[in-house]
Amino acid sequence: MYVYDEIDQRLVEERVAQFRCQTRRFLGGKLSEEEFKALRLRNGLYIQKFAPMLRIAIPYGMLSARQLRKLADIARRYDRGYGHFTTRQDLQLNWPKLEDVPDILAELATVEMHAIQTSGNSFRNVSTDHFAGVAPDEFVNPLVWCEIVRQWATLHPEFSYLPRKFKIAVSGSAADRAASGVHDIGLHALRAADGEIGFRVLVGGGLGRTPMVGIAIREFLPWRHLLTYLEAILRVYNLYGRRDNLNKARIKMLVKERGPEKFRDEVEAEWAHLKDGPSTLIIEELERIALRFTRPSYEQAPEIELAKSGPIASWVQRNVHAHRIPGYAAVTLSLKKTGVPPGDVTADQMDSIADLAERYSFGELRVTHEQNLVFADVRKAELAALWGELRALGFATPNVGLLTNIICCPGGDFCSLANAKSIPVAEAIQRRFDDLDYLYDIGELDLNISGCMNGCGHHHVGHIGILGVDKNGAEWYQIQIGGNQMPAALGKVIGPSFARVEVPDVIERLIECYLDERESEVERFIDVVQRIGIEPFKERVYGGTPQEPAHRKRRLAIA
Repeated sequence: MYVYDEIDQRLVEERVAQFRCQTRRFLGGKLSEEEFKALRLRNGLYIQKFAPMLRIAIPYGMLSARQLRKLADIARRYDRGYGHFTTRQDLQLNWPKLEDVPDILAELATVEMHAIQTSGNSFRNVSTDHFAGVAPDEFVNPLVWCEIVRQWATLHPEFSYLPRKFKIAVSGSAADRAASGVHDIGLHALRAADGEIGFRVLVGGGLGRTPMVGIAIREFLPWRHLLTYLEAILRVYNLYGRRDNLNKARIKMLVKERGPEKFRDEVEAEWAHLKDGPSTLIIEELERIALRFTRPSYEQAPEIELAKSGPIASWVQRNVHAHRIPGYAAVTLSLKKTGVPPGDVTADQMDSIADLAERYSFGELRVTHEQNLVFADVRKAELAALWGELRALGFATPNVGLLTNIICCPGGDFCSLANAKSIPVAEAIQRRFDDLDYLYDIGELDLNISGCMNGCGHHHVGHIGILGVDKNGAEWYQIQIGGNQMPAALGKVIGPSFARVEVPDVIERLIECYLDERESEVERFIDVVQRIGIEPFKERVYGGTPQEPAHRKRRLAIA
């Protein structure tokens, strides 16, 4: 867990004081709505459908129990008693009062938290793998690199007014659990044959109205040049990026317009002026930042065999993950219990999770971009006890990686940009597939839902993606299949959109087609789509008469 130094704390406290003054001036009529807009956005404050929304930064998804308790306290005192964890590894409060926001920010500052640059045309929260630092397949721990990028990007004077928002993700393993392929910049940490650490640099990824997968402009960038190369990319973007059209302002549009080769050449030309300059990293700087991170005091824990039968076995299979230290495991707390909006946690639950983090995971936890939480350092000998407590709280649903582990934006229930509601669709699908035996028969499947083209629910990279669209003032839903997080791939729309009530039936027909077409039980939904294409799925959805759902037929056969 990164611990602030004096400079970090002073920066955050000064920002709180600035925004308090700005808010007072706005409420007093001394700042116009337009003048205040740029100021509030840089402090994470949106004006949503029914109330302001405050997005609180959780850098690279890491939280301490103390910080989570503070979030719970804020949710009780200033909101409606809950928070929403997002795909950016942030927390959103959906009902704060505008006049209370400076006080909320001041409270956050007391536990080394803030809302700086969680909105607006600036750098957003740097994200990474939620198993960073504990994953056995990691060749580089990305946390220190995330913090280096965070410190460089925070309030950078040269890039405080970018053409559009800017997102960076860092991956430390071959398994890209950070979805770096669909970020403005994706950094894949590598270790060369001689042991040198470097990065494969992807640029121009992103979702939204025009989804794209990032292209590699550097196959290996030595670590000491990371910041100077990022500066070169941002200078090219700042110079040529569109500011007259929001739909064409992201860096992905600039890469597409200029072409990957020309864009790469322009970055290299700019880097020639920056390489080996003042921003070049030195080993002392890496060590300084690394020393700001607390480390778990691992003990010699017994390497026990995990349960393979009984009620706990499904949870162990889906929610317990390998750890680099013998005798330990990482555990996902599923925030996808049927009937609860994906990513929502009450204040009381936050307090309970903080208690469990202190008892079972060294007082730390992670937020995933799949809107779940992770205890990264749990002794295997304590897994059964933890499972019992999580089960009582409703966080032990064994569905990680399965269809009901739905990624879902707040949608039309809250967001003023949304064309349609997302949460009721997610709940309807969860209820339709609320049968663990059937879920396990289906196997691994990512289902993502967005309420508008901005794609906050990452529907483009879901194995099944659902997009809310407006048709003459009514809410309809477009279905696409074949998207993937790693390797990054974008889904294809299967045909005309559907009314909300039809969506669960459509998903069931897609699943029926998959089960009929798969060649073995280990062939995933995405594998079948890639093998046979989308036409058989389209025919099943649009061309035939409704069939008896596969899981009901199976039950009848057993009976």
